[in-house]
Amino acid sequence: MVRTKQRTILAATLAAALAAGGGLGLAAGGARAQGQTPDYAKLLAAPDRSEADRKADQRRDPVPFLVFAGVRPGMKVLDMGAGGGYSTELLARAVAPNGMVYGQNPADLGEKPKTAFEARLKTPAMADARADYRPFDDPIPPGVNNLDLITFLFYYHDTVYMNVDRAAMDRKMFAALKPGGFLVIADHSALPGQGISVVKTLHRIEEGTLRKEVEAAGFKVVGEGNFWRNPNDTHDFVSYKPVMPVDNFVLKFQKPN
Repeated sequence: MVRTKQRTILAATLAAALAAGGGLGLAAGGARAQGQTPDYAKLLAAPDRSEADRKADQRRDPVPFLVFAGVRPGMKVLDMGAGGGYSTELLARAVAPNGMVYGQNPADLGEKPKTAFEARLKTPAMADARADYRPFDDPIPPGVNNLDLITFLFYYHDTVYMNVDRAAMDRKMFAALKPGGFLVIADHSALPGQGISVVKTLHRIEEGTLRKEVEAAGFKVVGEGNFWRNPNDTHDFVSYKPVMPVDNFVLKFQKPN
């Protein structure tokens, strides 16, 4: 269930998503056949979800993100840096029926997350999902184009210290989206002026730096999500070993029509 204090946030987030086009089923040149926005809280409450995922919900608080991204039945989605597939499964539930989610991971993904992802693929919840083992800078499955949405959750900063051509990665994502399609990126905030200097030590990236890189590929920022923000974060500790809730930014980019 959505916590009471989130309901105000959700209302504002939904309004922002609608204003940004996330709640509209429009493609270049006219209407597209996609389902109405699902009840995301109901999706989270599905009885076949694992206890591990329910526990992760308490930390990850996914409903505001799903609202902000505007995920709906029938959409075609790429989930970058899918890891063990927590977000990929949520997206697969939201795009069903008639949608598809590609969970991207590099071929050298660690054994633990790969095993977890492969196990998910065998479950009914992942009927509308496929594994996509490809490099970050060439992430699009062969023959896949006109994506409605790409999500990139808490992994963009890692590509900085990996052997990844980020400019090529951003261009490939741009090309794979339909005109009017969206890219939604969430990551851990670094301090102003830090840029990419703490991506490996603190696993954070400066919001403005990421934004400039993505905009260089042709994207336009059309929304900002503040639902995972924490102004009290001191920004001086490793994001995956939090001493307090981490300050996370969420940006919604669009490929112009």
